[in-house]
Amino acid sequence: MAKIIDGKAFAEGLRGRIAKAVDVLKSKHGFTPGLAVVLVGEDPASKVYVANKAKQTVEVGMNSWEHRLPAETSEKDLLAMVERLNADPAVDGILVQLPLPKHIDSTKVLTAIAPAKDVDGFHVVNVGKLSTGQDSLVPCTPVGSVMLARDVLGKLDGVEAVVIGRSNIVGKPVAQLLLAENCTVTIAHSRTKDLPGVVRRADLVIAAVGRPEMVKGDWLKPGATVIDVGINRIERDGKGKLVGDCDFASCEKVAGAITPVPGGVGPMTIACLLYNTVKAACAARGINQPEM
Repeated sequence: MAKIIDGKAFAEGLRGRIAKAVDVLKSKHGFTPGLAVVLVGEDPASKVYVANKAKQTVEVGMNSWEHRLPAETSEKDLLAMVERLNADPAVDGILVQLPLPKHIDSTKVLTAIAPAKDVDGFHVVNVGKLSTGQDSLVPCTPVGSVMLARDVLGKLDGVEAVVIGRSNIVGKPVAQLLLAENCTVTIAHSRTKDLPGVVRRADLVIAAVGRPEMVKGDWLKPGATVIDVGINRIERDGKGKLVGDCDFASCEKVAGAITPVPGGVGPMTIACLLYNTVKAACAARGINQPEM
């Protein structure tokens, strides 16, 4: 049976290291990193997520600003708010919570965020830097996924990795991060010919395809490490349930280590957002980032 990778415990440890780094920045350099989160509308899941971000930001000793705007806020007014946050030296990270209401062009809004404050790592400048091997702010879920893989496997040099999914949010950036770790990387997706055969080559599988329980245990090389990024709500036995992109019951029997859903990659996302905010704060002031 596979070792269960406890993302919740790893994220807690990371937040502890971030809190220590924030203490160093306050005592040695005299500033407090700050994160501004903008929420437009009343999406229930987004409200819970934004509240968790604010809570965890304060818990590690950083400044937190929440800007809650009504659903009818115009694109022009939202862009004006982003510009104000870009110009505010106390704000090191800006995150506009997605999805946005349909009348607002999210690409335009994300592009308006200053690349140096883009702690979600979605700005085309940061995407370009990542793909050319330059230091940049990288999307949080991919960063967390690679941290968990490294924790299990140690150095990732030469590891055969298969990423299932090619989204801009997870698939592509996690592949770039793995290349930077000297992995041999294959990006597969729902149209890959003989997908099970491709996955079976992998020492490390990162599943981010958005299809519930798609990856089966007999797709895996025995002993492979599986990082399941999927979060899918399904109904089973008349009850709602959260499942990943991997069929946990069958994969657990074959894998060497596997992330559960929930409790695997999910908790890493906010912790990595805080990590990115400290990184952005240090870069803005030209100081070395404390160890985290």
